[in-house]
Amino acid sequence: MKVKTILVSQPEPKMENSPYSRLIDKEKVKVDFRPFIHVEGVNAKNVRQQKIDLHKYSAIILTSRNAVDHFFRIAEEMRFKVPDSMKYFCQSEAVAYYLQKYVVYRKRKIYVGKRNFDDLVTLFKKYKDEKFLLPSSDVLKPIVPETLDQLGVQWTRGIFYKTVISDLSDLRNVYYDILVFFSPSGIESLLQNFPDFEQNDTRIAVFGNSTVTAANGAGLRIDIKAPTPDTPSMTMALQKYINDANKK
Repeated sequence: MKVKTILVSQPEPKMENSPYSRLIDKEKVKVDFRPFIHVEGVNAKNVRQQKIDLHKYSAIILTSRNAVDHFFRIAEEMRFKVPDSMKYFCQSEAVAYYLQKYVVYRKRKIYVGKRNFDDLVTLFKKYKDEKFLLPSSDVLKPIVPETLDQLGVQWTRGIFYKTVISDLSDLRNVYYDILVFFSPSGIESLLQNFPDFEQNDTRIAVFGNSTVTAANGAGLRIDIKAPTPDTPSMTMALQKYINDANKK
């Protein structure tokens, strides 16, 4: 069956010439964006109940831009002036770059991984005596606590924000040829919003092994997977599938 419409379960990319824009132009398909999940911050009172005292920490571990936003939000709510001596360990360059929204980059001690959490291991070993705070969501990849515990560093997790399922009730009678998912939470949102969902001819596209596992567990038929050696990005996987489907 040909592909004419796609729903991506994420916010629309802010960049003008995104890979999705090129996909739309080349394949003449309609692509809509709708976050199936969203983030809500917890308040300072909740953080205090977790026995988090920001004065105790000399280093912050930042795994995402959400972590950056909510750390500084909580610091402001607690009237905590983040000292210039604070060290920041950022999982990727994108996170480190985003940090500039809150600090003067060149005047701070910022340590950057390449992309994955494992990339920070060498840095953690070098600064093993620091007291680390990990501002995180209520959903945390197991590799993060496992890595920190194995290294034997002093670290504390603080839940500063939560992943919440979005209300999608307005999409109940809207049909798309392809639904695109990037996380198990997205699959959970689909099933919670539409418990009577029947896949029928809808194609399901998933990114990442954990999303594949969630989709399989939900009994969904997976038609498109990424990353693969041939299609390392979701847009490439969609492009390949659409080329084959729309030729028929």
